[in-house]
Amino acid sequence: MNLTSPSQVKAWCIENGFHPNKVLGQNFLIDRNALLAIVDAGLESLPAASSPRVLEIGPGLGVMTEELLLRGCLVTAVEKDAVLANRLKSALGCPLGLSVVAGDALDMTKEWRGERSCGGAFPPSDGFDCMVSNLPYQAGTRILMDLVMTRALPSMTVLVQAEVADRLAAKEGSKARGLAGVWAQLDYDVSIVRKVSASCFWPRPAVGSTVVKLVRHDRNVCLSAGERKFFFSLTKQAFVHRRKQLGSIFKDLIQSTARAEELSNNDWIELSKGLYDADT
Repeated sequence: MNLTSPSQVKAWCIENGFHPNKVLGQNFLIDRNALLAIVDAGLESLPAASSPRVLEIGPGLGVMTEELLLRGCLVTAVEKDAVLANRLKSALGCPLGLSVVAGDALDMTKEWRGERSCGGAFPPSDGFDCMVSNLPYQAGTRILMDLVMTRALPSMTVLVQAEVADRLAAKEGSKARGLAGVWAQLDYDVSIVRKVSASCFWPRPAVGSTVVKLVRHDRNVCLSAGERKFFFSLTKQAFVHRRKQLGSIFKDLIQSTARAEELSNNDWIELSKGLYDADT
């Protein structure tokens, strides 16, 4: 089956009585140009002679999985839908480079963050060179932000709703600037790769998508666990009241007429460190 052929994908679903699940955010990528763009970006800068260890979340019917395998990647695919997880390996010819994990990626991120034990059902967080995924629409943002907080993956190239990508990449002063961007940019450089039309998916979603790439940096590795916790707490409180000036939100702690979205990440880091040091 040609996984980028809308007619063949629809025919397989009808023949097998499979209905894409809106609750799970199942929108299958059926455009080859978009597929190549995300895989190219995801594998960029990795050693050409190596067999990259790639995490894929939400492989669906396997269109991206297949392309990654063709490029010599060792793919671990985490799929929540039991029907799709059970068919994936055999549908792609049982390739040696593919490991399929039937489970919820949110459980995996909780295990990686030490919040839950799943009895070894998921791979360890240090087992990957990158992640390349068409994330499920419904849970995609939450999964990605959980992964950002683990800092485990060197790079993540994902297809997400356009609005989500804009928020992740937004710089200070931008209308799209929010908590997601501030938190993601603490440990990752975020860049927009390309827009992807809603017509490139089946079923067609209500909005377009964007390929966004996050590359881990080490500029803030010197932050202590306490400073990091304070950074997240401070920024969360500020963006809950984003229309207010910081001086109004934090009263005697901060003397500023600026609003939360106007500060750069460096500004937030310096502010957090100063307040944390004063508090301790």
